[in-house]
Amino acid sequence: MTDRIIIFDTSIFIDHLRTNKYGSHIQGVNGLIRNSSVVLAELSRGATREAEENFVETLARNHPILTPTEKNWLESGLILSKIYKAKGFKPEKLRDLHFDVLIALTARNYGAVVITSNRIDFELIMSFKTFRLEIW
Repeated sequence: MTDRIIIFDTSIFIDHLRTNKYGSHIQGVNGLIRNSSVVLAELSRGATREAEENFVETLARNHPILTPTEKNWLESGLILSKIYKAKGFKPEKLRDLHFDVLIALTARNYGAVVITSNRIDFELIMSFKTFRLEIW
């Protein structure tokens, strides 16, 4: 048993639900799986079929849920401001990045690794705030 804490990003679950792309990876992961409340909210927002809704409910029931703190919310705004100044992203892109920043900050609180298939956005965030990251 390992004490490595894992938070799967929304991108992993979406790919898993659509194509089962990461089924064997998820089953073989070594660590303590924790859910991000942000990921669960994103998944719930996009769930259109009963099977998808059941998947989100099962995740929430089977793994503890970690939630961004007040400090994380405040820091996320500062990080997004820095990203805006460095990259000049449009407001829509910054909104898209906001949840990813919150996932990263929450993982950082617990020393957890974020596992994602969203390399570009999470590596961008990593350049402004370090956290543990694994790309699939």
